Amino acid sequence: MNLSNKKRIASRLLKVGTTRVWFDPDRLQEIKEAITKDDLRKLIKDLAIQAKQSFGISKFRARKLAAQKRKGRKTGLGSRKGTKHARLPKKKAWMAKVRSQRDFLSELKEKGLVESAAYRKAYLMSKGGFFRSIRHIKTYLGEHEMFVKKAGKKR
Repeated sequence: MNLSNKKRIASRLLKVGTTRVWFDPDRLQEIKEAITKDDLRKLIKDLAIQAKQSFGISKFRARKLAAQKRKGRKTGLGSRKGTKHARLPKKKAWMAKVRSQRDFLSELKEKGLVESAAYRKAYLMSKGGFFRSIRHIKTYLGEHEMFVKKAGKKR
């Protein structure tokens, strides 16, 4: 019993490849008797002819690896493919550092912990690359007594 023509027509109706077309083994006689596309459409509606599920490549392993990398695992020397500056360009590292320092300085100014002259000086020093980190800014401002001294409360 050659049903290759039926399979080809059914694959066009189901919009899948011929290998994904499935015929119900109990209803092969009905399928054999079907002549027109309309007959095949009815059989598809009755689930005598169905399209098999397509199988792709599972993302499970990729997701698992990504989750581990988010936790900081599997990022050793053997897993790296670019140089240090290819993985995080110098400019992007610089931008992140300076932006965080500027945010910190503006926060100090808003809270009134630093006068505008001291803020301006520290801002320009930050722009010049003087500070290594926010902690460095704190220690510098503390050593040079640039923080605003709060007046004691009178009783």
